[in-house]
Amino acid sequence: MEKMYYSIRETAEIVGEAESTLRYWESEFQDIISPKRNEGGTRFYAEKDMEDVRLVQFLLRDQKLTLDGARNALKNNRDDAVKQAKMMWHLQRIRSELLALRKAFDEAEKIRNGA
Repeated sequence: MEKMYYSIRETAEIVGEAESTLRYWESEFQDIISPKRNEGGTRFYAEKDMEDVRLVQFLLRDQKLTLDGARNALKNNRDDAVKQAKMMWHLQRIRSELLALRKAFDEAEKIRNGA
């Protein structure tokens, strides 16, 4: 069963960013990234929040946009940004699967050749 909420530490590990980066992005993209908080201020990221973090990550890291560029992309063309990000994620998943297949074939070839 999938968790309903993730801590900032778990979210940082999942998306591959530092916790401080997530806090910074939250301050820069307040209308996009807004995880729930408890009374003590602890952040809790739902799946939707994680998708928003990944979208900002895509724009900043993969598309190499500036903070202002990413804000503009989300403000003026969010649907296009989401489509591009989903396509990139899909292609990355396919690439990972192909690399895993190649590794499996290489291992099978070694076994077949008695190596």
